[in-house]
Amino acid sequence: MTTPPHPTIAAAVASARAAFDGEGIGSPDADAVELAAFALGTDASEVRRRMVLRDAADAGFLDRYDGLVAERLSRVPLQHLTGRAFFRRLTLAVGPGVFVPRPETEVTAGLAIDAAREAGERPLVVDLCTGSGAIALAVADEVPGARVHAVELGPEAHAWAAQNVARLGLLVQLRLGDATTAFDDLEGSVDVVVSNPPYIPDGAVPVDPEVRDHDPELALYGRSRDGLAVPLAVAARAAVLLRPGGTLVMEHADEQGESLPAALRATGDWVDVVDHRDLTGRPRTTVAVRAS
Repeated sequence: MTTPPHPTIAAAVASARAAFDGEGIGSPDADAVELAAFALGTDASEVRRRMVLRDAADAGFLDRYDGLVAERLSRVPLQHLTGRAFFRRLTLAVGPGVFVPRPETEVTAGLAIDAAREAGERPLVVDLCTGSGAIALAVADEVPGARVHAVELGPEAHAWAAQNVARLGLLVQLRLGDATTAFDDLEGSVDVVVSNPPYIPDGAVPVDPEVRDHDPELALYGRSRDGLAVPLAVAARAAVLLRPGGTLVMEHADEQGESLPAALRATGDWVDVVDHRDLTGRPRTTVAVRAS
């Protein structure tokens, strides 16, 4: 009688990858490996090393992994299963009630970081609609000496941001409140305002179940047919907070690459309005300078 071969980690990951691909999940390999890393209590590079070495998968790992794979196939977000999201140099705690930061937002954060570095040794930076705290924390991490403030309206999201600020030990002053009225004590003194506001047009339902069914509506919808009502209200607050010559960095939907810059120019508050593309080549982030 032949003993069946012991299952390997590589075989388990390959099976999950195929299942994810068949379900139309956008990053089947990365998701399969990240779930394996979580089930093993390690990182993705170690999983790939064990896959190359054809390490055996014990029963405990297989039970944990199979459960995680089943939940991912039901389109529970990967980050809700692992409780973590990777953003630039940081690992953030995330879960139900907070918008999961996307790779394209790393470009937005990078533009804010560049603007903060250009503003001097101790730039004052405000993140409006901070969500998990991703952008604010990235600025604090990558711009030594920056004085970073952030505000979030949703209580659950604010709790996740507070957890990230405490765990990472970065200097971010976090508040719970409305981005369109926040920081009356900072008016006219801010060097950089950055925001990834809700911008999905009303009536436009996200295609991905992970977004549609799991991200909070408060973080998604721009409260108008073109999706710009909230972004423009946030930009109006940014105009009050910024000093003359200060910089606004605002993320937007890829179809708003012309409409948001045009709307900002029309207010008379902004000059040097330039739109930037993300890593996929789509319009993603508008940068504007506060007029004198």
